[in-house]
Amino acid sequence: MASESHHKENLHNLQLEDEGQHRNPSEVKMSQIVVPCHANHCGELSIGQLLKWMDCTACLSAERHAGCPCVTASLDDIYFEHTIGVGQVVNIKAKVNRAFNSSMEVGIEVSCEDLYSGRHWRVCQAFATFVAKRTDANKVQLKQVVPCTHQEQVEHSLAAERRRMRLIHHNIMQDLLNNKTLQRSISEESHDEDEALSTERTRVESVELVLPPHANHQVNTFGGQIMAWMENVATIAASRLCNAHPTLRAIDMFHFRGPSQVGDRLVLKAIVNNTFKNSMEVGVCAEAYHGDEPLRHINSAFMTFEVLDEKGRPRPLPPIKPEPQEGQRRYQEALARKKIRLDRKYIISCKQTEVPLSVPWDTSNQVYLSYNNVSALKMLAAKNNWDLSSKKNKVSLYTVEESQSLCFRVEFEMEIPAQRAFILLSDLSRRHEWDQHYTDPYVIALRSVALPSHPPTEEFHRGEVVCAGFTIYEVSKSVSKICYYNQTSPEVLPYISTDIAGLSSSFYSIFCACRQYLLDNIISTSAFTPSVL
Repeated sequence: MASESHHKENLHNLQLEDEGQHRNPSEVKMSQIVVPCHANHCGELSIGQLLKWMDCTACLSAERHAGCPCVTASLDDIYFEHTIGVGQVVNIKAKVNRAFNSSMEVGIEVSCEDLYSGRHWRVCQAFATFVAKRTDANKVQLKQVVPCTHQEQVEHSLAAERRRMRLIHHNIMQDLLNNKTLQRSISEESHDEDEALSTERTRVESVELVLPPHANHQVNTFGGQIMAWMENVATIAASRLCNAHPTLRAIDMFHFRGPSQVGDRLVLKAIVNNTFKNSMEVGVCAEAYHGDEPLRHINSAFMTFEVLDEKGRPRPLPPIKPEPQEGQRRYQEALARKKIRLDRKYIISCKQTEVPLSVPWDTSNQVYLSYNNVSALKMLAAKNNWDLSSKKNKVSLYTVEESQSLCFRVEFEMEIPAQRAFILLSDLSRRHEWDQHYTDPYVIALRSVALPSHPPTEEFHRGEVVCAGFTIYEVSKSVSKICYYNQTSPEVLPYISTDIAGLSSSFYSIFCACRQYLLDNIISTSAFTPSVL
C-alpha cells in the first residue's frame, strides 16, 4: 500500500531514470582474474574462493548504504549455472535492493568473461542479508532505498517477499516433515542392503585456527572465509562417497547464528545426508570454541553435488544406508529439503517468462505458489509500458502485448479505505456476488494450477492464467485506487479479445458490480481475515 502521489512520483522518476544511465549509489563491482592458486584439480575456480569474493563485494555494498560496519546474516540458495576456468575473469556486482530496520537485502550477480573471445555468461545470482552494527549504544535505523529504475522497483518489491520466505523457512520444513505423503514416500523407499553404502565413511571433521588474515575489519572471522572452509570439507565428504571429484551445483541457505573472532578454533564437520538419482546432499556444520569454553554453533549449510562423466553428464550415485537415529533424521530431512529445493527452483527461481503453465498443486508447495503469485503480480504491476486502450466512466483499461501473452490492467478509484477493500476482495467465497464468471502494497494474487485429479492431456490445449490479481493503493484515508491485472496464455486470447478491444459491456459491467459490492460492504463487519499471500 502506498500513497497515490508517492506512487505517481515513483513512476515519473522511473521513466526519467530508465532513459539515461543510472547507477545505484550502493552498487559495488569486483573483477578478479582466476589464477592457479584459486583453482581446483580441474583448473576451475574453487566455489569456496568465489563465495569469499561474493561475500566481500556484498559487504562493501551494504556498508556503503549503511555508513557503518555490517555483518553477514544469511545467504539465500545459490544455483551455479557454469564453472569458471583459470585465465578467465570473474565479474561480481552487488547492490542493496531494500533496507528494513537494521538489516538489508543485497543482490549479487556473478558473470564470467573470456578475455580471448570476449564472451560473457552468467554464473549465478544470490541474495544476501546483512545487519548493520553500530559501535555505540544507539539503535541502528537504516535509511530506505529509493528505487530509480524499473528493475530496481521490481527488486525492491520482491525483496519483501523473499524476506518473508526466509522468516518462515523453518516452519515450512517442519510442516513438510509432518506431511503424511512425504512420510509415505520415505517409508516406501527401499534399497538393496548390499549396494547401499554407509554414511559413516563420508564423515569429515577438520579444525581451523582463525588468524588475522581470516578476519574482517571488525576482527570477526570473515563470513566468506567460513563459507569457503565449509565448502572444502563438504567436497571431501562427497568425494569419499563416490571416489571421484564432485561438482558443487547448489547451496541451500547459509544462516549465521553467531560471530567468531580471531583466536577461535573453528571445527567443521560434514557428512553425506542422502543420495538421489544423480546428486547427493552433504550437510556441513561450523562450530567455534576458545580455550575451555563449550562449542558455539556458528553456521550450518546443505550442499548439493554431482559427479560428471567424461561427457559432462551427471553420473548415477549409489544409495546410502543411514545410521540409526541421527543418521535417519538427516536422511529424512534431506528428502524434505529436496522437495523444498525443487519447489523453489521450479516455481521461484526460474525467470517469469519461463514459469511453466499448469503448475502442479499440492499442500506441500502451496507456500511457494503463493510466493510466486505475489512476485509475478508485482513484476506485472511494475511494467512501465502500459498503453491506455479505453476509458469509460472513470474505469480505465490498459494493455501490454508480448510475444506469448497479453497483459491487461483495469483500474478505478472509489471512496473506500484500502484495508477494507483488501479484506473484501480477498474473500474469494464472496466473489460470485460481483463476478458472474468466477466459480471457484495490498496484493491479492491468483494463477492457474493443475490438480492431480485433472492432469494436462495431449488432446486438449488448456488456456492458462499465468498471473492475475489486485493491487490496492491508498489515495487518501477514505479513497482507494483499485487495479486488476491479468496475464493470459495465447489459448485464452480468443475468449477475451473482444472485451479487450474496447472495454466491452461485459468487462465494464463486472467492474461496476465490483465497485457496487465494495460500496455495499464498506461498513459491514466480516469474520473473514485474509491470510498474507
